[in-house]
Amino acid sequence: MKKIWSAAIIGLTVLASNPALAQEAANASNPSGIGNAGLKFLAAGLAIGLAVLGGTAGQGKAAAAAYEGIGRNPQSADKMFTPLLLGLALIEFQTIMAFIIAILLVLQK
Repeated sequence: MKKIWSAAIIGLTVLASNPALAQEAANASNPSGIGNAGLKFLAAGLAIGLAVLGGTAGQGKAAAAAYEGIGRNPQSADKMFTPLLLGLALIEFQTIMAFIIAILLVLQK
């Protein structure tokens, strides 16, 4: 099942990258770029929405797994705490990076 999802994500990425590459040719014929302003905001909104959705789902699963492990073996709480915080920080960092990329998309000329 994971292979199917991976193939679907790769396929969607390839399909989405082709119009992005063709945009340079469209900008050459329309140097003002006024028609593309709405697409920038749409792309930024999608980037933030998907990042937040994935980040919250990932953090929820990580916390649930850690609490379940601590519930089954309370002595392991000290050993699970640092990897849990490291994992949550990395998930949060990915969400913040998506926010930065969305801002760069909006500010791009």
